[in-house]
Amino acid sequence: MTRRDRLRATLAGRPVDRPAVNFYEIGGFDIRPDDPDEANVYNDPSWRPLLRLAEERTDLIRMRPPRLVPSADNPRDRFFREETWKEHGTRFTRTTVRAGGRTLTALSRRNPEIDTVWRIEPLLKGLDDLRAFLTLPDEVFAFDPDPGPLLQAEQEVADRGIVMVDTEDPLCAAAQLFSMEDFAVLAWSEPAWFHRLLGKLAPPIHQRTRRLAEIFPGRLWRIYGPEYATEPFLRPRHFEDYVVRYTKPLVDAIRKTGGYARIHCHGRLRAVLPLIRAMGADAIDPIEPPPQGDVELAEVRREHGRDLVLFGNIEINAIEGLEPPEFERLAARALREGTAGEGRGFVLMPTASPCGRTISPRTLRNYETLVRLAERG
Repeated sequence: MTRRDRLRATLAGRPVDRPAVNFYEIGGFDIRPDDPDEANVYNDPSWRPLLRLAEERTDLIRMRPPRLVPSADNPRDRFFREETWKEHGTRFTRTTVRAGGRTLTALSRRNPEIDTVWRIEPLLKGLDDLRAFLTLPDEVFAFDPDPGPLLQAEQEVADRGIVMVDTEDPLCAAAQLFSMEDFAVLAWSEPAWFHRLLGKLAPPIHQRTRRLAEIFPGRLWRIYGPEYATEPFLRPRHFEDYVVRYTKPLVDAIRKTGGYARIHCHGRLRAVLPLIRAMGADAIDPIEPPPQGDVELAEVRREHGRDLVLFGNIEINAIEGLEPPEFERLAARALREGTAGEGRGFVLMPTASPCGRTISPRTLRNYETLVRLAERG
């Protein structure tokens, strides 16, 4: 089978020649090792063997967010302003929003040695800021999806893999406006106001998802954000209120056009897996093992594997921290549990990827082990 055929068969629950193996962001993100930008950690020579391994021997899943173009009547520039500057090599971005007679500000930081954006200041600091934010006209959230980059990525990857549309759900769009503490307090104590926020953010997300699913049908999607409503932050009843209610329309739109909806959810899954299945999801990632998660891969396969394609469940700290013999035993167990008994499909995959400037020989060797075990079947 080609790598593309193997992934398509896995998603459809058809037999495959061997389990698929994928490195998640490595081979997924649009990584450019030749870009000399000082903030590009991937141009360090230590990354090249790992990037080459992903391209040549893994089942590639290109993760691409949809390109969003402001709708014709979108007045966003009247309310939102963004400025970026550098200090001692660190890149800062400030967002300013004028709404409801208030000036709302957010600040993020990007250090050159780590491929991560740190939120220093959230846009909304409390209920008064939320009330002001809700006065923004609905049109500022209206965007039209452009499938061009997705089609281009699909043409480039050819039979080495597939393209996966990467999109937030309404809960993610709402939660990221706050600090984690303020989000949790508001979601618990002010559900009426939080539903008003979700009710404002959800329709444009639903609309652009429907449009893109119609013009780019039959593909895999990753929906991220449901983890905000898992324990210990919120309870399963909140997952029903804030995820199932607002994210199921995305799943329905994707599946209506023959696509596959993969729910991205770190952390504790046990209590919400039945709700994820009830939404009609096709797949789940990254299924973190205890203690990061609260359920073993074998149990997920046994209880939910007939309905869900499972992606996971190798922790990045194991890849970077374990000696190769110990890591091989862990990876072999994951492969065994992920493919045991009856099930729709399994993709051996890390739960995250390195974000630092250098890749150690041990890390590279452990990634090579994942490929070798999967190829062995």
